[in-house]
Amino acid sequence: MIPKIILGKGPRATQRTIGYLFGPGRANEHVDPHVVASWNGFAPDPGRTPHRDPRNVADQLAAQLDQPVRMLGDAAPAHTVWHCPVRAAPEDPVLTDEQWGEIARRIVAAAGIAPQGDEEACRWVAVRHAEDHVHIAATLVRQDGRRPARDHDKRAVQREARKIEADYGLRRLNPGDGTAAKRHTSKEHFKARRRGTATTTRQVLRLRVRRAVAAASDEAELFSLLEATEVIVRLKHGPSGDALGCNFALRGDTNGAGDPVFYSGSTLAPDLCLPKIRQSLETPTAGAPVATRAGDPWHQAIAAVERVPHHLAHGDEHLAQGQLVALGASLDLLAAVAPADTRADLTHAATAFERATRSRTTADLHSARVLRRSVQAIWRERPPDRDGAAFAILLDATLTAVAFALHWHRTHQHAQQEAATKQALPHMQSASTRAADTALNHLAGRTPPPQTRRRFAQHVAHAVPEHADRILHDPAWDALATALAEAEATGHSATALLDQALGQRSLANTRNPARVLTWRVHRLGARTAPSPRAQAAMARSTVRGPVPGAQPIPAATNPLSGPTTPVRRR
Repeated sequence: MIPKIILGKGPRATQRTIGYLFGPGRANEHVDPHVVASWNGFAPDPGRTPHRDPRNVADQLAAQLDQPVRMLGDAAPAHTVWHCPVRAAPEDPVLTDEQWGEIARRIVAAAGIAPQGDEEACRWVAVRHAEDHVHIAATLVRQDGRRPARDHDKRAVQREARKIEADYGLRRLNPGDGTAAKRHTSKEHFKARRRGTATTTRQVLRLRVRRAVAAASDEAELFSLLEATEVIVRLKHGPSGDALGCNFALRGDTNGAGDPVFYSGSTLAPDLCLPKIRQSLETPTAGAPVATRAGDPWHQAIAAVERVPHHLAHGDEHLAQGQLVALGASLDLLAAVAPADTRADLTHAATAFERATRSRTTADLHSARVLRRSVQAIWRERPPDRDGAAFAILLDATLTAVAFALHWHRTHQHAQQEAATKQALPHMQSASTRAADTALNHLAGRTPPPQTRRRFAQHVAHAVPEHADRILHDPAWDALATALAEAEATGHSATALLDQALGQRSLANTRNPARVLTWRVHRLGARTAPSPRAQAAMARSTVRGPVPGAQPIPAATNPLSGPTTPVRRR
């Protein structure tokens, strides 16, 4: 059950609200509007007066609701109308008018509009439009002329809604913690429908700004990226001239006067206000450690993501929260550089996981700087990735990190974040599977000669006899043999690499052991110092040029929506 509080102001606020509630609706969706409850139990009902003009009855209802406000005259508050739609889930049972009336009474009592037994409380009315929702409209002056005590009414109404769900057997929503992004309004929704799109301007801006923040290293680059993605930025300056906040508008999205429609960063998401953006763009302190070799962003990013589960399991909550923030930013950028067959799933995963990156815990952002910068390097430099193996390994590591994030949020009772992570996981699994299949198929296409494969198979049977049958009958066995043969061709000891891979973690609970070993061999071959023979082979390979069959990284992409004109950089 979702309640949403809207405040109205102006001399005709009550009349406008009642006119809307008993009118046809913006899309003729008001089929049978009628009163199901009111402050006195017998308020005029424009929907149930067949012998009178409904418009006259609506005017009478508005006048009665507005009477306490008019008595105050100029002393009336600026906002005089409290409007709260309450909607049930599509799968919920259909409630009766009496049940909706009781729900309305509980909502206005929880909000402080009309506490139970208070005969001098505010006047209110509940109007049912359809089987699944009602609208509650109240005026914000009590009948004794005082203001209602409605401090924190939004939180109070949400708490009461969770109790109502339990009492009426409705779909149970997760309690919030105040860190969720603001939902789009009905006006924004209908505007998007008129334009023939399923996403509102608010949603588009949120995604574009998030990706720009994830990609940028400083404010200048951030504003350059936003400009390249058709986002207009308007800074808010204080008396000193310093920028204190920022608003964002989508180019071409205008109001009736033709002016851009701006949204403050904090209304797009709590972490997109200017102070939070600046925190994420801060440079690390001097001497910050670099975990892996410079110039190899794929392996640097993989190593950083592989450390996330350890941080979540053993680090303090501030360090863990910082890792989750960086993991969300990485998903934003990976979705922008992903091949076409995984881009949609990664975009859905990043959009869902965005909610899981915010909680009441303060994030230690410096602890995850290596992860953030390595993925930024992938986004900027598009380093070569033979067969797409590095991308597949990175997604595999990210999938594991997201699974640990689910457990971390569950342990800390972050209900909204846990639900968001659950929503992201299937998309991550789909993207990881697709990327792995692509890379493994390319590797399997270069299977070494039978005698080489037999030699590797004999070593597997000798080294891990308890898992040999599963490894050798795994569909990824040909890819593993290729990875071992190519490591051997560049000077590594294939058996030594395989022994190291087998010794890292048990394969007992692994569904595809050969695939896991392929990724381990690939990682070890890149991390282990090669012999002089390997160095000479790599030098010859560099002179000859790209390896046949290598998978190119997609061309420079728009931080929001895939391939576009490349962003020029200094």
